[in-house]
Amino acid sequence: MSRISYVNGQYVRHREAAVHVDDRGYQFADGVYEVIAVSNGRCIDLDPHFDRLDRSLRELQIAAPMPRSALRVVVGETVRRNRVQTGIVYIQVTRGVAKRAHPFPKDTHPAIVVTARHFPPPSEAYINNGVKVITAPDIRWGRCDIKSISLLPNILARQAATVAGVYEAWLIDKAGDVTEGSASNAWIVDAKGKLVTRTLGNELLGGITRAAILDAARQNKLDVVERAFSLDEALHAREAMVTSTTAFVLPVVAIDGKPVGSGVPGPIYQRLRPLYEARVSAELGAFTA
Repeated sequence: MSRISYVNGQYVRHREAAVHVDDRGYQFADGVYEVIAVSNGRCIDLDPHFDRLDRSLRELQIAAPMPRSALRVVVGETVRRNRVQTGIVYIQVTRGVAKRAHPFPKDTHPAIVVTARHFPPPSEAYINNGVKVITAPDIRWGRCDIKSISLLPNILARQAATVAGVYEAWLIDKAGDVTEGSASNAWIVDAKGKLVTRTLGNELLGGITRAAILDAARQNKLDVVERAFSLDEALHAREAMVTSTTAFVLPVVAIDGKPVGSGVPGPIYQRLRPLYEARVSAELGAFTA
């Protein structure tokens, strides 16, 4: 757990951290968030996360709570004060405190909370043996590209996965296609050996790790396609994977109890994981160069 939190301009003990009862994040889920991985005390992909935060704020017409340079300092200081070497930073920005009413309030300053805590990397069992997923109907709103704090459908899907004893739930749209996981992007290796992930749009979040994996795959001449794929295609795929800030990239070895491919991590995953790890190492090395 975070020991020190940053709340609206102050570093406070985490157990004493609080926002006003009329904060619109509490009242309406009127806010956005980012989760950033920390390795060796350094944030991974900080600028891409800031870019996505800015985009989410623009889409909801929420002003930035501070300049990016100041936010960079706050994030770094929160990591330092919590002595996080391996973990996550959580940033949440809401429209602020106002009398409860649906229209945007006037002259309200956005509220910001930043926390940092230890979070273990994926287990060796997940990395080496893979994970299992179930599927669930995608009942989310129409702007999943915004990283909104309104996550109830995601929570219900992830709880279903937890009850089923599996790692993740893949969300299926009305056309029978996979959109993404409850907290991850979804990938397959199709029958032709192409690495496939869904094209970005309003129906899914543009994952930072997703973008990094796409870049690494293309730089290393893997055959990559961004397109929709159906649940049936996923069930008959050679391989499947998930990517996220906290999981990086993990192989999916079963969907709804049915094995994917041979039921073990496949060769494309075996290439991608070290490529991503090398990219992270290079980024961390740049801090000390």
